[in-house]
Amino acid sequence: MKAALRWLLLVLVAALALQVFFIVRIALMATFDPQSTTFQRSEAWRITKDKGQLRWRQRWVPYEAISDNLKRAVIASEDGSFTNHDGVDWESLEKAWQKNAKAEEQAAKRAQSSPARPSARPPKIVGGSTITQQLAKNLLLSGERTLLRKAQEIMLTFALERMLSKERILEIYLNSVEWGEGVFGAEAAAQHYYRKSAAQLGAYEAARLAVMLPRPKYFEKLPNSGYLSSRAGTIIARMRDAELP
Repeated sequence: MKAALRWLLLVLVAALALQVFFIVRIALMATFDPQSTTFQRSEAWRITKDKGQLRWRQRWVPYEAISDNLKRAVIASEDGSFTNHDGVDWESLEKAWQKNAKAEEQAAKRAQSSPARPSARPPKIVGGSTITQQLAKNLLLSGERTLLRKAQEIMLTFALERMLSKERILEIYLNSVEWGEGVFGAEAAAQHYYRKSAAQLGAYEAARLAVMLPRPKYFEKLPNSGYLSSRAGTIIARMRDAELP
């Protein structure tokens, strides 16, 4: 019994120490630019293992050196209420969970009706995450999908919102988000796709980059995608209503 209690105490202490580590890292981000994220480090390892060498593009630029077109396009595409919520858009999250549950139910019915086709494509998972949630996940967490990891993500999201300004959150996000294999941040994306700086991005260029965000490596290989072009037009129409921090 004592051994079990000792192990439980050690687990609790380790969990508390991890939370303190996360909070300290977030506090430092108010002043210091993060050198890398957990997601970037995992991608660096994967690319090096698969390609035999690391091909990497990233250059940090300040908030003012990123086109307002890109800021508005990303907000319009990823998180329309970014400046107004507390880090979590509960309504969007609930809708995403409902869509995922419905998709899983339909997939289960298809599997029952066609047992001879076990290789059917799995249902598409909808995230419903805000920009702050995406940043919390990419900065500090793994990519696994569990309730425990989602709870940790929400806790870190609240910490980011309370310790950093909305402008700083958007600045870190735009400098660290993935825009292709080994392409991270607005400056690297602008140079990679348009041979210009992030400050010079026009509305259509910014909208196309914003549309790429959920599946950047996929769209990197399909630059002439009809969906990319049509969706970019929709984002341009929404950009005028996107509020900047």
